[in-house]
Amino acid sequence: MIESEARIAPSADPDAVNRGVAARLRALRRDRGWSLDRAALETGVSKAMLGQIERGESSPTVATLWKIAGGFHCSLTHFLAEPAAPAVVGAEPLVRRARTMRVRPASDDMLVAPLFPFDPALGFELFELTLLPGYVRLSEPHAAGVVEHVVVTSGRIDVRAGGRWRSLGPGDAIRFAADRPHGYRNAGSDPATCLDLIHYPAQP
Repeated sequence: MIESEARIAPSADPDAVNRGVAARLRALRRDRGWSLDRAALETGVSKAMLGQIERGESSPTVATLWKIAGGFHCSLTHFLAEPAAPAVVGAEPLVRRARTMRVRPASDDMLVAPLFPFDPALGFELFELTLLPGYVRLSEPHAAGVVEHVVVTSGRIDVRAGGRWRSLGPGDAIRFAADRPHGYRNAGSDPATCLDLIHYPAQP
């Protein structure tokens, strides 16, 4: 393993990540009283695929996780991390370290560190995303009103927003409406990393 690969390698057991996703999906269905048929209707993910994910027989892509999150009207970090403690004014600063949180939550070539899980009081979640060489993801629109803010920290990442690809390097940032088709790719030969702050509209 080259040094850059060692630096960004996931720190969590992939099987443990899959078990966590499976458990949270089962819990969401149970809490809502949904059958697999209802969950498939709401998420646009097939009943067979949902069953395989719940049984730990299939590792979904990030795009599939997004579709499931959208159907259940929850954040992506719901599947990747424990709920965040509510933000408290004047509380002790909260330090999070990406290198200890980095996971490969899906079957595609993206590593994710859920730095700050979704907090309803703040309306956002913050990830570190690492795109491995050759990674491409075209994402379907998220829920209405969702906005993403992406800041590249290393390498080059192409972001598709507003109907075209835009190449971003270290220090470059983009904000876009994520309730429209968008995408990410790393056309280089080294991993590329960015921070992605996803803001959700207030729920009525």
